[in-house]
Amino acid sequence: MPKQFYPKRALSFPEQILHLESNGMAFFDKELALKELASISYYRLSGYWYPFRVRNKLGNVTDEFELGTSFSSTTALYEFDRKLRGLVLDAIERIEVAVRTQFTYHIGRKYGAFGHTDANNFHPSFNHKRLLRKLKKERQRSSEDFIRHYETKYEDSPNLPIWMLTEVMSLGTLSFGYSGLFNNQKLGIEDKKAVSEHFNIHHKEFGDWLHTLTYVRNICAHHSRLWNKKLAIRPGENKSLEWRPPLTPRNDRVFYILLMLRHLLRATSNGNGNDWAASVNKLITPVAKEKRWRAAMGLPENWLEHPIWK
Repeated sequence: MPKQFYPKRALSFPEQILHLESNGMAFFDKELALKELASISYYRLSGYWYPFRVRNKLGNVTDEFELGTSFSSTTALYEFDRKLRGLVLDAIERIEVAVRTQFTYHIGRKYGAFGHTDANNFHPSFNHKRLLRKLKKERQRSSEDFIRHYETKYEDSPNLPIWMLTEVMSLGTLSFGYSGLFNNQKLGIEDKKAVSEHFNIHHKEFGDWLHTLTYVRNICAHHSRLWNKKLAIRPGENKSLEWRPPLTPRNDRVFYILLMLRHLLRATSNGNGNDWAASVNKLITPVAKEKRWRAAMGLPENWLEHPIWK
């Protein structure tokens, strides 16, 4: 099929309202709508009114909106998603700090302050040079005073002790570093397990979760839509009943991520993360009353009673 020239022109904010009205969207406060369009943007909000668009007999999405769709209902979903991303980021921050601590503690205690610089301390097939490149880049990008102090005082520079380095290490690099740890029970080397057992999870699954949470964190950090997104990177299937349908309908929706965070926070937070879970409950409960929104988030009907969540 030959490519076409893009036909749409940029619309003024008042024209955007007229266009949406012509497709059936109701506006109760146009002055407020103009301010919101000027602050959030038409294209960003379009991801939140997409679920309200009518499908034709062939199942194709049209430009028309369902009867009763209002601009305020779409901005309410936007605000819900923004707050949800904030809660997810809050949990990931707590977990990331705990993982840094366990990663640092194990490498430092077993292999020494500079154990991360020795490829022999990692799995033979691990791309250790890539890890060092990542660490060098993150160190150079950092403006932390403790790095400048170290560089001027110690001869070991440009190598940093592992407990300093992890303070400027991104979650993606931390996940990558963990993936390279050696774990062979027969040889008596169980470095991955030494970290993962703190979080009450098998070391293979923990690595999978860290990779997934890195992806989710980036979604949140870049202010992308999360609440009904089909996750491109998702955790592997868990054989335990509580992680499988019908208790947990899908592993590619946000509820699965919330369950992962709930599990990990129990091992990392004062009060077992109950404060965080209470905030999530308060936010989600009104939205989850509607069946299609529950399905969009991967929530079972009685999600509050889920054995991992409650």
